[in-house]
Amino acid sequence: MTLPFFVLMAGLMGAAGVALAATAAHAAPGAGLDSAAQILLVHAVALLAGSAAVAAGLTWRPIAIAALMGFVLGALLFAGDVTLRAFVGHRLFPMAAPTGGSILILSWIALSVAAAVRLVRS
Repeated sequence: MTLPFFVLMAGLMGAAGVALAATAAHAAPGAGLDSAAQILLVHAVALLAGSAAVAAGLTWRPIAIAALMGFVLGALLFAGDVTLRAFVGHRLFPMAAPTGGSILILSWIALSVAAAVRLVRS
């Protein structure tokens, strides 16, 4: 994956996060959409910051790219599952939201490892 892909995904995730936040506040209060919005918004910014860190050479690229992919996949699984349950009453698949959350946790650790490897190699 190239860095512009992650910037593209950050924009889409940010837009979806704002839309879900508005929906949570006005159309579906109490449906859990606020947590989906928060995950999308936080990880949209994380994608931008992570992409900038890769571009600046602050991380070891292979691990950092895997972490950025994990941010995309984890946020989409979590937010997608919560959103689908709120609007349709069905899940993506059993344990989709917790799986997405676990991927996000591992991705943050991977980003830290990517920075640590870069530190050791400098």
